[in-house]
Amino acid sequence: MKLEQEIFNVLVQAGSQGLKLEKIVRHVYNSCNSIFTPLDYRYVYGFVSQYLIKNSKNPSSIIEKGKGYGVYRINYKSSAMQQLMLDFSSASIQKEEDDCENSKQSQELDLFGN
Repeated sequence: MKLEQEIFNVLVQAGSQGLKLEKIVRHVYNSCNSIFTPLDYRYVYGFVSQYLIKNSKNPSSIIEKGKGYGVYRINYKSSAMQQLMLDFSSASIQKEEDDCENSKQSQELDLFGN
């Protein structure tokens, strides 16, 4: 679901310090709300708060409670998060290799197409 992805994106951008619930809700609401798909702020607040509470209870979850009241952050110690970081890093390495090969091929093109 798009709201879940946005929650995760906001927490990744927030870093290891995390963000308060109200700020997470505001970011998710602003990124998902549009003229063609209007959202109710109360609905987004309820969804985000329930999602964060539910997913921060398990110590091995990707999301954990941070320091302070209502602060949530990414749990970089969880095995699921470490696996995601490995998947993204290998994907970025593969993309860089593909970009290098494409640039080499474009440099090898002949001016007159021979």
